[in-house]
Amino acid sequence: MYDKDALIALVREKALKFGEFTLASGKKARYYLDGKQVTLDPTGSQLVAEGILDLLAQTSFPAAVGGMSIGADPITSSVVTMSSVRGTPVKGFMVRKESKGHGTNQYIEGPVQPGEEVVIVEDVVTTGGSSLLAIERVEQFGLKVARVIAIIDRMEGGAEAFRQRGYELASLLTIRDFGIEPPEA
Repeated sequence: MYDKDALIALVREKALKFGEFTLASGKKARYYLDGKQVTLDPTGSQLVAEGILDLLAQTSFPAAVGGMSIGADPITSSVVTMSSVRGTPVKGFMVRKESKGHGTNQYIEGPVQPGEEVVIVEDVVTTGGSSLLAIERVEQFGLKVARVIAIIDRMEGGAEAFRQRGYELASLLTIRDFGIEPPEA
């Protein structure tokens, strides 16, 4: 069962760091959220999967969830596993940063078929760039993106970037859950 307060406490303990950081987006930040410290933790993995499945249950379950490797991989795996435990099976897929150059030479890995509806998952959204690239590759493959779900929204433009392209962002937490106000736009 999803426990938001437990997830907040775990993120605070293991993933939230203060200092001077450069994010994947290139932005400078005074704090950093190391999502893998939560998604690769047994308790964190379960909390994240339960929370995402609860969000999925509010609409209709997609055929699959996935996102950009490597950050989305543990999230995908946890959601796939807990979906089976709950009796609401959802497949998973991975989006490669680069095609592997052999075999099928594709960006998308997993048991998905063109035409299926999917949800993109992400640990931390800042500008949305990583998930937007994942969306582009997924749609080139022929999948239909229903929405994006993040563990934490830094509230720094990602939701608006998705909205401008016709996608909704839902998140389990926002940076405000940690008493941090996002920068003004």
